[in-house]
Amino acid sequence: MEAAVSAIVGELLSRFISFIIKKHEKRACRLEEKLEKLQLLLLRVHTVVEEAEARYITNSRMLKQLKMLVDGMYRGYYLLDTFKYRPDVQEIKSDQVQVTNTSFPSFASPVKRFRTTASTTYSMLDINDLEGVLGNLETIIANMAEFVILLAGCKHMYRRPYDIYLYIDNFMFGRVVEKQQIISILLQDNPLGAPTILPIIGGYLVGKKTLVGHACHDRRVLSHFSSILHLNEDDIRTKDHKLSTDVRTLVVVEFFSDVDDDCWAKFRSAATSMGRGSKVIIMSRLQNIARLGTVKPIRLNTLSHEEYVYLFKALAFGSTNPDDYPQLAYIGLEFARLLHGLLLSANVIADMLRKNLNVQYWLLILKRYRKVVESNFYEFGEHPKLLVDKGHPVDVTRFASPNVHTSLRLMPSRGERSIVQKERSKVTFRDLIAGSSCTTTLPKEEFEHNGLLPVW
Repeated sequence: MEAAVSAIVGELLSRFISFIIKKHEKRACRLEEKLEKLQLLLLRVHTVVEEAEARYITNSRMLKQLKMLVDGMYRGYYLLDTFKYRPDVQEIKSDQVQVTNTSFPSFASPVKRFRTTASTTYSMLDINDLEGVLGNLETIIANMAEFVILLAGCKHMYRRPYDIYLYIDNFMFGRVVEKQQIISILLQDNPLGAPTILPIIGGYLVGKKTLVGHACHDRRVLSHFSSILHLNEDDIRTKDHKLSTDVRTLVVVEFFSDVDDDCWAKFRSAATSMGRGSKVIIMSRLQNIARLGTVKPIRLNTLSHEEYVYLFKALAFGSTNPDDYPQLAYIGLEFARLLHGLLLSANVIADMLRKNLNVQYWLLILKRYRKVVESNFYEFGEHPKLLVDKGHPVDVTRFASPNVHTSLRLMPSRGERSIVQKERSKVTFRDLIAGSSCTTTLPKEEFEHNGLLPVW
């Protein structure tokens, strides 16, 4: 009797295990089919986006549709990478990463999630996200036919290969819609005869000057204006604005602080002496500066997380295919989450990682930056990204070599006028991260940075 019961139990158990295996294989097959479908949809959308980047679009409704295409594309790429490079798929050993307990938000300790996801399958939330993105892309593509037809009627712009912007100073990533908006306004006729004043408002280091620089160097813009002047707020406060010219002129002004209305009124009066069709662009992180414009301001926000992940992966791998380094691709995703959209460090760190495609090296740099995030949470209560946005110093001591005992603070630059002229250390940010510099060459306590790369 016992033998019969044992045989029945064994048979039931065997069937149950077989059922579970078949169910898992079927689900994995459906998931693979969905990922292949997502990849094909992204190829179609990306093709249209690249074509749109190479044409002048003046229709505001088309620009809104382009914005939807771009957002959907980056969201799709982000989800595709999340599935492709999950550690349970790539069998990355969790003992390669040392995890410390922390109460910080998720981006402060992304590797902690490594060990929990490495031994689990995809959750229903992941599947729902995938189905949502697929549905969104299918809807976008279904409504894309009219956009493509109208796009064919837009003029071509001169454009260098896309990837060249990843390896030059002041590269511009994204901002396709904003650049098109600026160019469109610059090429329009002034409705009232007086110069059109376009405000560009955005937070610290979001790429205002880079965006305006690329728009001003467009071939049609260069041929449209006879002269391009670059001024600052001190020039606005002087009596002689040097705007007495009868040629069509583009004036670019950068504000670090607010300006008196009387001074601005005198500047506007002087600007009327410029040639017909002249324009003025004003840039600032101050929202109040938008009142000086004569048209609706263009506001620049921080890159979305999906855009930032795409950018960091492109910078970290360059011409190398991330699929050839799945472990590094996953670590790169964790890097992007930890950096939390901080452009200040992304370019420098990615440049270092690209030159050393070694798992242990990438994990070492990731561990150091995680300690930087933790130390800033303990001392200031915020992530370095939020501190940089506020112009607050950032503690970067943990980037340095372990034998460094001095406290190092990264001081955000507030423009050329505020930089204190003093002797600077010759150490570079790359040396600091790599820990390759001698302690005698490290800056003492505080140092300033300017743009994406620091000035020591």
